[in-house]
Amino acid sequence: MVAFGEHLKANIAPEFGPDAYIKYQELDDIIQKLSETAPSGPDLQNRQVSMTVPTQTDSRGLAVSAETITEEEFLRKMDIELAKVEKFTLQKVSELRTKIEDVEASATTNDMDKADEIANDFLRLEKYVNINFMGCHKILKKHDKNLPAMPCKAFYVSRMHAQAWVRGDYSDLVVRLSHIYSSLRDDHVAEVNNDQQSFLRSTTKYWVKTEDVSRVKYYVLRHLPVFLQKTSTGESDSQFTNSVYLDNDQLELYHGRLEKSPGAIALRLRWYGNGNPKLVFVERKTHNDKWTGEVSVKERFTVDESEVQSVLTNTYPIAEKKKAMLAKGKSQKECDEWETLVREITQVCVSKQLVPTCRTQCMRTAFQIPFDATVRISLDTNLCMISERGYDLNNMKTWFRNPEWILQPQEITRFPHAVLEIKLELKGGNMTAPKWVGDLQNSGLIYECHKYSKYCHGTAVLLPEDVRSVPYWVDDVTLRESIIASGGRRILMEPGEGPAPGANAIYDHLLPFGDQDNDRSQTAVGRTYVSVAASKGITGNQANVGNVPVGFDLGGGATVNAILGDDIDIDDDQDEEEGCCGWVFPFCSRYNQYAANVVAPTSFQKIEPKMFFANERTFLHWLHYAVVLSSIAAAVLSMSEVPGEEWRQWYAMALLPISLAFCLYALHIFLWRQDQIKNRIPARWDDPMGPLILGSVVVAVLAINFFTQLYALAKAGIEEGSL
Repeated sequence: MVAFGEHLKANIAPEFGPDAYIKYQELDDIIQKLSETAPSGPDLQNRQVSMTVPTQTDSRGLAVSAETITEEEFLRKMDIELAKVEKFTLQKVSELRTKIEDVEASATTNDMDKADEIANDFLRLEKYVNINFMGCHKILKKHDKNLPAMPCKAFYVSRMHAQAWVRGDYSDLVVRLSHIYSSLRDDHVAEVNNDQQSFLRSTTKYWVKTEDVSRVKYYVLRHLPVFLQKTSTGESDSQFTNSVYLDNDQLELYHGRLEKSPGAIALRLRWYGNGNPKLVFVERKTHNDKWTGEVSVKERFTVDESEVQSVLTNTYPIAEKKKAMLAKGKSQKECDEWETLVREITQVCVSKQLVPTCRTQCMRTAFQIPFDATVRISLDTNLCMISERGYDLNNMKTWFRNPEWILQPQEITRFPHAVLEIKLELKGGNMTAPKWVGDLQNSGLIYECHKYSKYCHGTAVLLPEDVRSVPYWVDDVTLRESIIASGGRRILMEPGEGPAPGANAIYDHLLPFGDQDNDRSQTAVGRTYVSVAASKGITGNQANVGNVPVGFDLGGGATVNAILGDDIDIDDDQDEEEGCCGWVFPFCSRYNQYAANVVAPTSFQKIEPKMFFANERTFLHWLHYAVVLSSIAAAVLSMSEVPGEEWRQWYAMALLPISLAFCLYALHIFLWRQDQIKNRIPARWDDPMGPLILGSVVVAVLAINFFTQLYALAKAGIEEGSL
């Protein structure tokens, strides 16, 4: 394990120089000297002093003031270092703003390189802030450990969070860069297109570590602009978003969404912006399985905040609102569809006795070209879930918790990662995602969490006694502390305890960072084809068989990780053995060329129930052809006793082991593909070599049989004199 002092030296940016960073070694030396002299702390119980009593002494009877190094020296040095880092950070931010102004004032083709340079400078500055922030945490922790009589970490950590270099929100730089990139790309607002075409829609959710949020933002900015809502001020790249989810006492909607029951719905009330809601979106999401030919849909309508109560109590004036819509020029079809949606939602609220259950809060950054739904990306940061149970609803007049109420620890849970959502809507002849989307998915900075739901997570954590089942991702090791802090320990798997019957008993590899018994929080590098092995503890050269760098290009041909460095040391001593099947059947190996070169569009393959049956049918077809070969062998063997035809016996005896080999081969392929489907391995699931081998053997067998029969007929004809 590398000491932090060495880690700090290795990650000093040449552009900044060592003087810009905290003097970690000097602070450490002060702590060592103080721990050697062991000064005693003040008497905290004594509230009186005397001006004639001698000064306080240490354990050796020496006056504390006579020591060469005192606690005051450490505190003074700490204050100087914090002020230095804050001043340097603000100075660099000011320089970046000046550079952005220069780029905004010009309009040349070289501005793309300048914008990339600004983005790289900001990411480099963010790393500078993070490494100094970590250094302060570590040196304060060491201080309190070596000098327990004079703890100061809690005070300084609170102080750092109040300083501009830690709490400062510089996302306005993201918005301005977004405008620059958009103008350089010459983005055009797409026209509203209502044509009915065939679409391929997909939504995938990922977790993003806090330290990687800016890297992901700046990569997306190079391809999509920040989509600001009308209520946004434009000063930030994100917008405060609240969503109140409705459910009943049995949590019927929660369990339906968790189990992905056909037709399962989720109802929520969403509003944007700070303060109390004014315009509220009433949204319904309906789940449908793709393999049935149907797609999941999201429908919504807007109401004023004062009308939410009437929606929840089924007293909303639908007829009057529809009449007003017709008067404003809306078509009859639009009004009928709106009426159907509103009636269904208001009726289900009453029939299922739905009440506010859980609220999600986040700062949402949206990336999209207006009216172009080909690629839409959202990034939710500062994500938390709040319980909406335990207060008087006042006949639905109060439908969300008053922000002024003090939240208890069991009423709120904070999600430790950002959540990235990529929505694709591909149409026409091009059904493949843009290359830059694939590069982002394969960057190693985002971690796919299959079917992640903020509502399901918040409900399971905040209402642990009411849920019958919990989502699989709660066992992820990085979520454990936040779940325990919110009083949800009972839903967790304890260390050393085997997984309960459910998803994690089979799909434990779906956890982005592993569980307590298989902690991958330090080795996981994102759910990509490069990290399939890494997710199982395999790292090093084998895991990078495709020779594809982790990270994405941010201009200049260098990857983000190459610019910023890698803060995680990877242990290369955990490689697994390939096994005999890897070299006997190389196309079944997870390190084969097919798995390396043919990459799934997302980190884990999508599966349908019929794929298991297709695998079984393929297995039976293989057995059928093995039986055909054995039947040919049996028929030839039955005629092998004819005088002069002894060669037939050897021919038949050669075919029998070949047919047996095909049975074993078919069994191996069946089991291998079944494992690939079950684990959703992002590689080819077909067998490119088997059909060629089988076809070649069948052709060879039939050809040999044909030519031998032809030879026998020719020989008989010669003997009879007919030839």
